[in-house]
Amino acid sequence: SCCLQTLFISWHLQVGFNFDSKNIKIFSGSEEAQFGYTVQQHEAQQNQWLLVGAPFETTENMHTGDIYKCPLDVKASSNCSRINLGKISLDYMFERKDKMLLGMTLASNPRDSSFVACGPLWSHECGSSIYSTGICTRVNENFETSKIFTPALQRCETYMDIVIVLDGSNSIYPWFEVQEFLINILQTFNVGPGRTQVGVVQYGSSVVHEFSLGDYQTVAEVVQAASTITQRGGEETRTALSIKVARSEAFERGGRPGAKKVMIVITDGESHDSPELMQAVTDAKTDNITMYAIAVLGYYNRRGINPEAFLREIKLIASDPDEKHFFNVTDESALKDIVDALGERIFSLEGTSHQGRGFGLQMAQAGFSSHVVKDGVLLGAVGAYDWNGAVLKETKHGKVVPSKASYQDEFPDTLKNHAAYLGYSVGSVTALSDSQLYVAGAPRFNHTGKVIVFTLMNDGNLTILQTLHGEQIGSYFGSVLLSIDIDDDETTDFLLVAAPMFYSHGWERGRIYIYSVTPQASFVSVDVLEVTDSAQNSRLGSAMAQIPDMNGNGFKELVVGAPLEDDHQGAVYIFKGRKKNFQPGFSAGLQYFGQSLHAVLDVNGDGLVDLAVGARGAAAIIWSQSVVRIRAKLTLEPGKVNTFNKDCQRGGKQVTCMSVSVCLSFRSNTKLKTPVGFIVLHKCLSLKQETTDYGRPIMVVLTTGLQSPDTGMVLDPDWPTIFRSELHYWNGCEQEDTCVPDLFLHSYTDLIDLRSLCSHNKSSDGAVFVVEPRRRRIVVFTRLENRGENAYRAAVRFSTSSNLVFSRLLVKVDQSDVQIECHPVAILANQRSCNISSPFMRSLSKVGSNNESL
Repeated sequence: SCCLQTLFISWHLQVGFNFDSKNIKIFSGSEEAQFGYTVQQHEAQQNQWLLVGAPFETTENMHTGDIYKCPLDVKASSNCSRINLGKISLDYMFERKDKMLLGMTLASNPRDSSFVACGPLWSHECGSSIYSTGICTRVNENFETSKIFTPALQRCETYMDIVIVLDGSNSIYPWFEVQEFLINILQTFNVGPGRTQVGVVQYGSSVVHEFSLGDYQTVAEVVQAASTITQRGGEETRTALSIKVARSEAFERGGRPGAKKVMIVITDGESHDSPELMQAVTDAKTDNITMYAIAVLGYYNRRGINPEAFLREIKLIASDPDEKHFFNVTDESALKDIVDALGERIFSLEGTSHQGRGFGLQMAQAGFSSHVVKDGVLLGAVGAYDWNGAVLKETKHGKVVPSKASYQDEFPDTLKNHAAYLGYSVGSVTALSDSQLYVAGAPRFNHTGKVIVFTLMNDGNLTILQTLHGEQIGSYFGSVLLSIDIDDDETTDFLLVAAPMFYSHGWERGRIYIYSVTPQASFVSVDVLEVTDSAQNSRLGSAMAQIPDMNGNGFKELVVGAPLEDDHQGAVYIFKGRKKNFQPGFSAGLQYFGQSLHAVLDVNGDGLVDLAVGARGAAAIIWSQSVVRIRAKLTLEPGKVNTFNKDCQRGGKQVTCMSVSVCLSFRSNTKLKTPVGFIVLHKCLSLKQETTDYGRPIMVVLTTGLQSPDTGMVLDPDWPTIFRSELHYWNGCEQEDTCVPDLFLHSYTDLIDLRSLCSHNKSSDGAVFVVEPRRRRIVVFTRLENRGENAYRAAVRFSTSSNLVFSRLLVKVDQSDVQIECHPVAILANQRSCNISSPFMRSLSKVGSNNESL
């Protein structure tokens, strides 16, 4: 048998309860640069730093973005310095770094004191297209770039090695027309490192390398070299030899592995080595060389020769299909007419998939989100596969790029126009088996949002295990993710999914969905977190971070940003792991306060992790405060009040005294810098008015608090500060809670009994009295005796006819402490109630009274 125990912790809201809102350390920066867009606490060089992203910072007149490092030494100044990552560059690429948003994502890696910063809109030119594949850089503990990686970067479709095989035999005329064509076609190529290289071979009877691949790095250099080529001449046209030389030699002179090989053959006549042509062409095509063939018919047209055999030979040279790779022109001057068409055919697949439909990774924007995992960095690529999105990984062994088919079941082509933005957020969870699962958000999927849970092998095999779905259109469900190990057992307990644009009661208040992670690594929805009705367009959940246990209850806390609350001032909410309870927000008076959060370092050395908060143009460190729980023990002496024992004298009167001893202790979740001492206080208190209700205990109430709340400590709001203890009265009876009195009442009047007056014996339930007309006063005599235990709240009630008025009361008692107090009954006319020795009548006591009425 087995026993399954499920841990469930629900958060309740305690806003800023133990953050020192009066002593915030603020680092200021440029609002235009969006300083504060991201923040990360970081340790490097044996110091603590706050890394701050400024994705619109300027570098060399370009808005490249950058990262700032701000010292967290409490004695240091609040000045931050740029790391100058905006200068990162890839060799042999035509980059577009303006507005690449470097610093939009930032992830610190405490294992090696490095961090990763990404610019998801980094772009590069591919022919006439500009692709935004994204770029990331890893920065080591010395704040130096150790690696630049672009996992979505693919070779441009213009990454080609092109060899032009030019017929320079005597039959070509005029040569300048051929040379002009050569220059024009070269000007359509994107020549340069990482793009197209060009080499030119001229042949006739022999073959000559005019210039080789890689000799020139720009279009201008290639054009200049081409303009100096002169016609070599020759009596023969040895096309087969030229193709063989181009294949075996020209592509080896500066050719690049992985570059697409293209050969363009331009000739005006049948080859003199035609028996060898078939083999030369076959060998070229076997080497994956794409062959373009251009037939110049000037020689045939000038002499009226049938060109059919020549055209068959040229079509043999051209790759299939002929309509794409074969050209013919009437003469040399007509070559200029095919320049555009040839260029378009060579680069026709630029920017599209192999099927010619849409984009693959060309617009991936890798690094839109980032998350450090055990063996590398997980990166979101929202623009991949026509903006359906993807998740990539960079490891020390290279990049991991899952195929589009991996997502097909959950992101079908029928919904591709929705632009799901998978990878808007990425994260990981650790299951009980110590296996790591990944999570990624797609906030625009089907307009309601989706989160996928998946595994990703380093061979690119991606398997989706579970999906979580949003419920409201436009809520951006999945745009922010956070996994929490709430009890610090190295296993994820909850996955939090934010929908910051969740619309409720007319406002974009935001909502956070809580999913419990079961031992079987499945995700079960258990609760939601929201803000109060006063929080209008707050966008709760725009940033989330966990923070270690702050109040000593053994569970981590949740910090949530609401950057648009209070007219874009922003707020930070603290959710503690107990029942739900919502309180007002905590703000620092900055714009977009709470747009980014991070909390992993104890900055001021008090044993508590402090919170970093990003705002527009600023980043703040908010010190955590020690959370104190006060315990109180009240000791009452004696245990019960004995009102029979008058052991004190106050104001000339004998009274009963008692003592209350209070012992206070407290517990803090950190070491206190101030030593704990012992103080003894004596104070004398009296009841302000006497009590006659001995049935109710005396309530002793102790209210505790901090004498100086601004000294760095705060009371735990979930712990009581008011302590009560009850002091009961001793009843003087055998039973502690019960007394058994035995009361006897005897009463008579001074009136003449009618039966006595008439000497008439007649039984009657009540006595009939005669009141003489001249009589002015009537006296009723009573005697009450208690033959049992103490009688509490004993009373005698008198009723008279409406023509009598109560005059006075004369008390006759056997004991000096026995009293009688008479009062009219409020709701009954002509009745009086007399309390006997309030609050109790002693055992074996007697009391008599004469009640006079007029």
